[in-house]
Amino acid sequence: MSTSAAGYDLTPLTREQIEEKAAHLSEEERRVLLDHGTERPFCGTLLDNKTVGVYDCRLCELPLFSSDSKFDSGTGWPSFFQPFDTDHIRYLEDSSLGMTRVEVRCPRCDSHLGHVFPDGPEPTGKRYCLNSVAMTFRATGD
Repeated sequence: MSTSAAGYDLTPLTREQIEEKAAHLSEEERRVLLDHGTERPFCGTLLDNKTVGVYDCRLCELPLFSSDSKFDSGTGWPSFFQPFDTDHIRYLEDSSLGMTRVEVRCPRCDSHLGHVFPDGPEPTGKRYCLNSVAMTFRATGD
């Protein structure tokens, strides 16, 4: 078992476990999470969320980002300057669409979350640009 600094189990899910969890996903959620798609800008349900809490992976519920690191990037997708725990994000080179970007995925279930760019605010200078459908929100106290 692999555990993150924040104390969460990061053991990769099996293909069978992923399919079992994916059974409840909508067509759009499957397209983004499992097929590495992107939702249209300015239409995600979490874009304007300003409630204090944590954004979890929609598929496996691993905490990904805290509302403390969310900011308005003006890009049309929820944006964050740092993850909940550095171990809770997996990075891959993405050369699709004729450009090279850094894709971010959940390390436990391998779901596509979005991309990270080097044009974010201090203190990290990073902009994690995420798909709303890739996450669920858990308000503090829930």
